[in-house]
Amino acid sequence: MEILWWQILLITFYAGYQIIDELTIYSGAGSPVFAGLITGIIMGDMKAGLIIGGSMQLAILGVGTFGGASRIDANSGTILATVFSVGLGMNPEQAIAAIAVPVASLMIQMDILGRFANTFFAHRIDTHIENMEYKKIERNYLMGILSWSLSRALPVFLAISFGGEVVNTVVNYLNTDLKWLGDGLSTAGAVLPAVGFAILLRYLPVKKHIAYLILGFVITALLSTVFVNIQAIGGVVGTLSKDFAQPLNNLSMLAIALIGFGLAYLQYKRTIDNSAKTGVPVNNVTNNVAIDVVEGEIEDDEL
Repeated sequence: MEILWWQILLITFYAGYQIIDELTIYSGAGSPVFAGLITGIIMGDMKAGLIIGGSMQLAILGVGTFGGASRIDANSGTILATVFSVGLGMNPEQAIAAIAVPVASLMIQMDILGRFANTFFAHRIDTHIENMEYKKIERNYLMGILSWSLSRALPVFLAISFGGEVVNTVVNYLNTDLKWLGDGLSTAGAVLPAVGFAILLRYLPVKKHIAYLILGFVITALLSTVFVNIQAIGGVVGTLSKDFAQPLNNLSMLAIALIGFGLAYLQYKRTIDNSAKTGVPVNNVTNNVAIDVVEGEIEDDEL
């Protein structure tokens, strides 16, 4: 499938926008799953985009930034992996391991470059503050968008415009002479979400909420088994009778999500009640962490 010029422009525009959304707007458009959705729609294969974006979203569940630290750019990795997966007919799991993860790691350097270039506008703002030139302060603040946007948009544009032949050659080798490597990359891409969960569990207060962890595992196992079997029975019945045309979808994850929402709501209510009794605000994460530290519920081995 040939990548058209308008697809390149739209994807480049989104690549520049998603980092601004992640830093300031917080609409959710600056996340890997959203990047996969948008890129998949533009490329004409939303399913592949969601598979790649969802996998990358799960892979970075436990990855965060503190202060001015940079982390892997899973959004840009998702964008390029989706583009080449759809454009070149590449297996999505293979694209995750062969393209998304390496690109996400390499883009750390572009993140640092974007931050470094942004200091130019920061120093200009300092000068305008001393001179009390408020319009210029606002203008330079907005111009800081340029360095952030270009740090993502430019690499994505160059990769899509000029990297297609290179990626196509690599894909051909992975599917022929190096098929063993391609199969290995597909397997690695499929298990990446488990890595994200492992990192997340490493710093969450699992010891404090071990009951929720066990309960969630049991509910997932039971409901998955029940709904999968119901779906299988419905499929068999559908083949025996033409009157039975209503499909039985697998609703296990929806049921699990609703149960999780109920438990989360109970925990939220308990937190609010404790806050009312102690007089300690819980309107931000910092305060919540501070409460846990005071009570000794987050230990060094859980960070």
